[in-house]
Amino acid sequence: MMTTDRGNSEASGGEENMTKESSFEGRLQLKNFMFAGASNSPSSSEPRRSQRLSTPQSSGSIQRSASQGPSKSKKRKAQLVARDGESDDSKSHSRRNTPVPPASPSPKKRTRKSSSYAPPSTYAHLPLLPDAIAPNLLILFIGLNPGLQTARTGHSYAHPSNLFWKLLFSSGITPVPCKSHEDQTMPRRFALGHTNIVARPSRNGAELSKAEMDEGVSILEDKCRTWRPEVACVVGKSIWESVFRVRHGRALAKGQFEYGWQEERMGVVEGKDGWEGSRVFVATSTSGLAATLRPEEKERIWKILGDWCVKRRKEREDEAAAVTTPFAEGVADLEET
Repeated sequence: MMTTDRGNSEASGGEENMTKESSFEGRLQLKNFMFAGASNSPSSSEPRRSQRLSTPQSSGSIQRSASQGPSKSKKRKAQLVARDGESDDSKSHSRRNTPVPPASPSPKKRTRKSSSYAPPSTYAHLPLLPDAIAPNLLILFIGLNPGLQTARTGHSYAHPSNLFWKLLFSSGITPVPCKSHEDQTMPRRFALGHTNIVARPSRNGAELSKAEMDEGVSILEDKCRTWRPEVACVVGKSIWESVFRVRHGRALAKGQFEYGWQEERMGVVEGKDGWEGSRVFVATSTSGLAATLRPEEKERIWKILGDWCVKRRKEREDEAAAVTTPFAEGVADLEET
């Protein structure tokens, strides 16, 4: 009976709870846990704030707090720097104790010194270069002077950078490629010779004086009169400038010079047994130091002389064949009789 009554009461209590609205006014009264200020004034219901934030601070305290902040950071930085310094010292100490291999020297760039006049005594220990010259030449090449490599080897245009022998073949002046050590065979094989306006060797043309170049002009004239080549090929503009200066007493005017065939001749012989002289062709310098003109421009100028040489050599061969044919026929007739 008691259990039944307890159950009925719980059931009735549950029904009463279900009919009431949900609220915080249950068995735990949350209002008892709410903060209540000391006074019942309206300001007491406002949320409390920190006293440090609510009380105004003086400018001095702000400056002091600002100065204290950086000082700590400075101290921190100083500690870090000191620590890094100690580590650097320890590293440098370890590096000092560790043997350092010797550094290999960096290669130095070769700088070419600017040349100036060098007296003949500078290269007096080097031998002079002999001419390769003979009668009835097609072309006599006139160079500036022997270079050091040429003087040491005793052969013309011997430096590897010199284009003389390459241009002879590419232009058709020689039917086969030739080398510097063949220079003395050129008159016999191809009717080609060579000489120089200055006999002594030097490193380059800057070590020669205009006076000694002008002195060599008369020597060239005598060689042309003696050997009478059909063409005197001047290998380089500076050589022709000396010839012109000696003949006319002045330098070439601007725009007066052009590579190729010239109107003047060399070695002219006056009088009863006169000779009209050698035609003059001014070609480009073949030295590796002469870079004024492009390689294709040099080949174009040399090709002009080469075309003439091929044509003239063919004419000589035809003339020689015309002379030998009647002679051979006469010999054959004598043998038959």
